Amino acid sequence: MDRRALFKAAGAAALIGVVGSAVPRAEVGLPRAAAGPIWHELFAQWVPEIFGPVPAPPEHTEAIVIGSGFGAAVSALRLAEAGIPTTVLERGSRWPNDPWREIFTGDDLPDGRGFWHTTSFTGVTKVPMQFADFGGVLDCTRFQGIDVWRGAAVGGGSVIFTGAMIAPERRFFDHVFGGVVDYGELDAVYYPRVRAKLRLDQMPEDIYRSAPFTHSRAWDDQVRMAGYRPVPNDSIFTWNVLRGELAGTVRASATAGRSNLGNSNGAKFDLNQNYLKDAEATGKAKIYPGHRVDTIAQEAGGRFVVTVTYLAPTGAIRGNRTLTCDKLFLGAGSVGTSELLVRARETGALPRLNEHIGDGWGTNGDVVLARGGSSVAGNGQGVPSASRIFDDTGTALSLENWYIPGIPFETGALASLAMVLDPTRARFGYDPVSGGVGLSWPRRAQDEVTAAARAVDRRIAERAGALAEYSALGYDANAQFTAHPLGGAVLGRATDSYGRVHGHPGLYVMDGAAIPGSTGTVNPSLTITALAERNIEAIIRAGR
Repeated sequence: MDRRALFKAAGAAALIGVVGSAVPRAEVGLPRAAAGPIWHELFAQWVPEIFGPVPAPPEHTEAIVIGSGFGAAVSALRLAEAGIPTTVLERGSRWPNDPWREIFTGDDLPDGRGFWHTTSFTGVTKVPMQFADFGGVLDCTRFQGIDVWRGAAVGGGSVIFTGAMIAPERRFFDHVFGGVVDYGELDAVYYPRVRAKLRLDQMPEDIYRSAPFTHSRAWDDQVRMAGYRPVPNDSIFTWNVLRGELAGTVRASATAGRSNLGNSNGAKFDLNQNYLKDAEATGKAKIYPGHRVDTIAQEAGGRFVVTVTYLAPTGAIRGNRTLTCDKLFLGAGSVGTSELLVRARETGALPRLNEHIGDGWGTNGDVVLARGGSSVAGNGQGVPSASRIFDDTGTALSLENWYIPGIPFETGALASLAMVLDPTRARFGYDPVSGGVGLSWPRRAQDEVTAAARAVDRRIAERAGALAEYSALGYDANAQFTAHPLGGAVLGRATDSYGRVHGHPGLYVMDGAAIPGSTGTVNPSLTITALAERNIEAIIRAGR
């Protein structure tokens, strides 16, 4: 059987396996409505920590932070260190880590722990999967023309990302930000501060040489044959945990293709292990999982009003709460923050928001690719990205070495995540009938970034003698998704250059919504975190 036929057959086998595993034996023959409760009982046995009651937040707090991802976590810690009582509201659960328990599900045969209140998912492999509805860690929000992947857990995107944290080149940063933020300031002060706090470093040689990272070495060999120089990536992973996986002293996770839906053993040094933990340790900040913010408003006297739905992990409503604060920090991610602001402007809850609210949204030019190996060999499923290359022979872009998410068998493929410097921007709109906020992403834009990334990947494949053309199978370039949504409340337009929202003193944007659609061909997480450090420092220093 040739490689192409093998891949198709394996894909069919995986699909059969997924469908077969989506419903436990006890549920065979039950109507769909009956499926969820049985799974919920299993989740309660496997991860009882997320099912416990959460105390009610204070009715009034000096500061409320909405969300718990990179920008929100920075805000919570620095506010707490400044002695400001702070309430952190997060819609998702607070998941534990354990060296041996399966806290999170895998994305090869996932269950509801993986996804935020949906019953189906088709990822980059294009194999459809089904499972019971639950409050899992990855929210796949579908807009016209684009699927957006975002975190739904305490720790936000840090729980589900691949761990690469990279600063853009100055020329691309300046191109995107247009002088609103001084790159030199970030480079000298705030990028180093974040690197130190998150213990970022490159993959050690012993990890790189291990069997699960065969694909990383093969990827590097191919790009060298094509004339590129692979550059090591800074990563957030804790390498000693991976060493434990290799030695068998902890359950395999980061060496076994698990990342997009969480690392059960804590291999990823996510925000629960640093910024959020340290914020709570001050005694001034408290985190409230299961608290979904629905609306924000400002009273005549200046106080902000936040309406909240208190959710069980199953999605059941436990109650509704109305909270107030003097200062409100938005860190719900590009989509979450933009939705709250657009709805507040259009309903009159925040009537002085300007015309730039909802504008400047982009995908960071995300494209997923795969090319064949240069020899028939097992490539491994190590998750952390070891390296990247940059190409500006046409449209500027980077390719990062990636594992194959969602594939439990060997395909011989070498995956890449491309990030293309794409100037396309979209705008969030409001539907007064449904009260929904949405956007439309042009197919032309996604076709263009896909073509640019694919041209580079094909050039590498040709020069390196790759054995298979995976684009012919529809494997690469799942062109309708982004894992790096950015924009919607952009610095210097919707806000001042430090995230203070125009028209409503005491309201701040601290997350990826503040970034104008791109971080210049690299992963956004480091820049989001560094900007939050910069902005919250200025806000606290000025007292506003």
